[in-house]
Amino acid sequence: MTYRIIAATGCPTGIAHTFMAKEALEEAARKRGISIKVETHGQDGVQDTLTQAEIDAADGVIIAADKDVNRDRFIGKRVVNVAVSKGIKEPDKLLDAIINQTAPIYKDGQRAASAGSSEPQQKESVIRSIYVSLMNGVSHMLPIVVAGGVMIAISLMFGIHSADPESSQYNEFAYYMNTIGGIAMNLMVPVLCAYIAESIAKRPGLIIGFIVGMIAFTNGTGFLGGIIGGFMTGYIILGLGYLFKALPKQLDGLKSIFLFPVFGIFIAGFAMWFISAPMGWINQAMMDFLASFQNSNPIVLGLIVGIMCAFDMGGPVNKAAYVTGTALLSDGNYFFMAGVSAACIVPPIATGFATLFAGKAYSTSERSAGLVNFLLGSTHITEGAIPFAAKKPLKVIPFLMIGSSIAAILTYVFKVQVPAPHGGFIVLPIVTHPFLWILAILAGAVVSGFLIGMDQKRTAAKNKVKETTIAETAAVTEKTALPVQDISQIMSLDTIKVDVKAATQIEVFQQIAETAKQHGIITDPGAIVDGFLQREKASTTGMEQGIAIPHTERSEVLKPAIIIFKLADGVEWKALDGQPIRIVISMLIPAGTASNHLYYLSEVSKMLVHQETIDQLHHATNSEDILALFSTKLSA
Repeated sequence: MTYRIIAATGCPTGIAHTFMAKEALEEAARKRGISIKVETHGQDGVQDTLTQAEIDAADGVIIAADKDVNRDRFIGKRVVNVAVSKGIKEPDKLLDAIINQTAPIYKDGQRAASAGSSEPQQKESVIRSIYVSLMNGVSHMLPIVVAGGVMIAISLMFGIHSADPESSQYNEFAYYMNTIGGIAMNLMVPVLCAYIAESIAKRPGLIIGFIVGMIAFTNGTGFLGGIIGGFMTGYIILGLGYLFKALPKQLDGLKSIFLFPVFGIFIAGFAMWFISAPMGWINQAMMDFLASFQNSNPIVLGLIVGIMCAFDMGGPVNKAAYVTGTALLSDGNYFFMAGVSAACIVPPIATGFATLFAGKAYSTSERSAGLVNFLLGSTHITEGAIPFAAKKPLKVIPFLMIGSSIAAILTYVFKVQVPAPHGGFIVLPIVTHPFLWILAILAGAVVSGFLIGMDQKRTAAKNKVKETTIAETAAVTEKTALPVQDISQIMSLDTIKVDVKAATQIEVFQQIAETAKQHGIITDPGAIVDGFLQREKASTTGMEQGIAIPHTERSEVLKPAIIIFKLADGVEWKALDGQPIRIVISMLIPAGTASNHLYYLSEVSKMLVHQETIDQLHHATNSEDILALFSTKLSA
C-alpha cells in the first residue's frame, strides 16, 4: 500500500509522547481524507517500520521526534522536522507543510528543518540537532537506570547494609541484587555518551562513544562528562570522516574497521582524559550544591523541581530535572529523586481531581480521560496531563506547577527517600516514609485539581452565556430580520483573504477598512476602524478557538458586507478563551438597518456553534473554500 504522507515519532522515554503524536497525526489525516503511515520509536523498539517503497511513494515526511529516527532514509523527500510535542499540538500545521509543498527537501548531509523562513530555521535546526542527540543518549540510558535502580532499591529492603559481607545484615540474595544493579548503574555514563555520539556520527560514533564514556565514568566525571564526551566524540568522528573523504572508495572498509576506531580512540580518548579533572570537579560541585539545598532550603529546591517537572511534562525541562535525579541516585542520594518523582506524578492525578471537582464542566470523554489519569499518574506517567494542558496552556500549566511544587517541597520537608528512578506507587515498598510521600503528592494534586476545575467551571459558564445570547439573538432575528440576500451581494472572493500579515488588532481593522474602501463598500476607512474599536470597548468580539467577529453599523458604510481575513499569525484579541485570533469575520452594516445587522450577526454566530464549521474554517487554505462554506451555511 502507498501513503500520501509518512511520519516518524519518538520521545526520550518512548512511553507516551511517541504514541500521542502518532494518534494526533493519524486523526488529523483521517479527518482530511489523507492516507498516512506513522512509524513509532518507543521503548519497545521501532513499530510500523516504513519500507523503502513507502518512503519513495510518499509526498513528504513528518518527523515529530526528540530522538534520532534515522533521517538519512528520507534524502530527497520533503521533510518537516519538529519536536514530538508539535506532533501532538499542531498536526494540521505539519500536514499543511507537506500538502502545500512548503517543507524543505532534505539533502545528503543536511539537517532536516522545520517549515517556514530559512534563516531562523537554520539556527533552530542546530539547537534542535543538539537536543535530539542529547535525548537519543537519554532515551537509551533510561531503561538501564530504571532497571539498575530498582534492583538496588529492592536489595535495600533486606537491610541498608545487606549487600556488605562484613555486616551482620548480610544477605546473599541481596548482595547479588545489589551487585547486578550496581553494574547496570555503572553503564549509565558510557551508554549516555555512546548514543549521543551515535546520533551525530552513526556507528563509528557509537563504538568510540562507549570507550570515551568508560573513561568519563572511570575518572569520576559523572553524567556531565558523559554528555560532553558524547558530543566531542561525535564531532571528532565527523571531522575524521571529512579528512578521510579523499581516500579511494576501495578503502571504505579499512576506514570503518581501522582508521575511525584507532584515530577516534586516540583523539577523543586523550581529550576526555585531560578534561576529566575539571569536569569531575564541576560535576561534584553541582551534586553538592543540589544536595545542600535538601537540608538548608527544601522550599527553594522543591519550588525549582516542581516548576521544571510540570513545565513541559516529559519535555526537555522535565527531563533535565529527571536526569539530574538519576545521576544523584548513582551517587547514593535518594532524596532528590523523591521530589522529582512526586512532582512528575502530580499533573495527571491533578487533572483527574479536576474532572471530579468540576464534572459537569467537562465532556464525557474528558471525564473518562481524567479517571484514566489517576492510573497513569500512579505509575509515574506524567504525559497523561498533556491533553488537558494543551487546551489551555497559559492557565493549566501554572496550576500544575503550583501542585508539583507543593508535592516536591513537602517531600523534601518530610525527608522522603525514593531509591528507584521510576515506577510511581509501584515502588512504595522501598520508599522511606511512604505514607508521608503519598500525602505530599495528594496535597499537590488536590490543590492543582481544584484550581483547574474552578477555571473550567468559569469557562463553561461563559460558554453558556454565549450560547444563551446567540439563541436569544436568533429568536429576535426570526421576527424582525429581512430575508437573506443573495450571498454574492454581501461576500466575494475579493473580500476574503488568507495568509494576512498583521501584528495587532488595530492593524487588522485598518486592513479590513482599506479592503472595504477599495471595493466601494465604505467611504471613510478611519471611521470604520473607529467603529470597530468602539465595539471592542463595549465587549470583546473575540470568541473561542481563534475566531473573532468584529462588526460595526456606520453611515460611512454604503452597502452591507462580510469581509473575512485568515491571519498568517495569531493576534492578541482578549478572546473568551484567552487565545490569539487567527480568523476574523468582520461585518459592515449601513446605519439605520439594525435588523440586517442583527440578522448577519446571528447567522454567523449560529454557524460558529458547530465544531464542524469551525474545523472547516481552520482547514480552509484559499478564498474559494471559505466562500463556498459561507454560501452553503448562510443560504441553508
